[in-house]
Amino acid sequence: MSISRSRPDIAFAIMLLTISWTSTSLAADMTAREVTRALFKSEAGVKPNLRAKDLTRLDLANLDFKKADLKDAKLFGADLSSSDLSGADLSGAMLDRAILLATRFDGANMDGVSLLRPSVFSTLSANAIEAPSFKAATLRGAHIFGRFTRADFSKSDLSDATCAPFGRTGFIEHIWRTELSGANFSHATLIRANLTHALLSFSDLRQANFSAAVLVDADMTGADLSGADFSDADLTRADFTGADLDGTILKGAKGLESAVGLATARNADKIVR
Repeated sequence: MSISRSRPDIAFAIMLLTISWTSTSLAADMTAREVTRALFKSEAGVKPNLRAKDLTRLDLANLDFKKADLKDAKLFGADLSSSDLSGADLSGAMLDRAILLATRFDGANMDGVSLLRPSVFSTLSANAIEAPSFKAATLRGAHIFGRFTRADFSKSDLSDATCAPFGRTGFIEHIWRTELSGANFSHATLIRANLTHALLSFSDLRQANFSAAVLVDADMTGADLSGADFSDADLTRADFTGADLDGTILKGAKGLESAVGLATARNADKIVR
């Protein structure tokens, strides 16, 4: 039985996606060759200007962006594998569905960036070598959703960022929550960050500022924090209602007296203090 006969709604949706993919590809402002040339010819100390450029689905792998100005750029579906965007200005940029295998964003300005469902690994297993790095980057107010297992967010600023799911449609999706298992958030700032449903098992959150972070939604289903290390972290007013705290390490954590839901969270009796 063909899809068009059994599920015309799905067939129509696929057709629309195909049309969108084609039309968007033709809308790119530059070719990959032109981007490469602009980066190569940029003078020392001068940031390449790619501000607000539409670079949708271009193959930009293995490039040194030389701290380029990519503010408000459109990088939907672009291949940035093994590229170095350290120190770049990506504030307000759109990186949805981008390919980020071993991509470096260290020290980049990613405030307000949209980073939804990127391709981070070449297989279903999370290879640490392929995980992107956001070390010391600013992602304030960013919208993040996808697989970021073992990614490096150490010393980054994710204040007011959201990693919560944007809905469970079941259509062309294989994950329903942001996966951050084994990620490095040591010394990171996550003030008021929304981590509802996030998978943070065995993540490194030592000395992170987690004050007023949200880990629970209206149905009281919280994040998976099993085995996560919050040693010496600031948990002032953080909401752990419904979170899974099986083996979660809270040694030296600050602000526990004002944290919400610790006593009633799942596996609260298995917290390591």
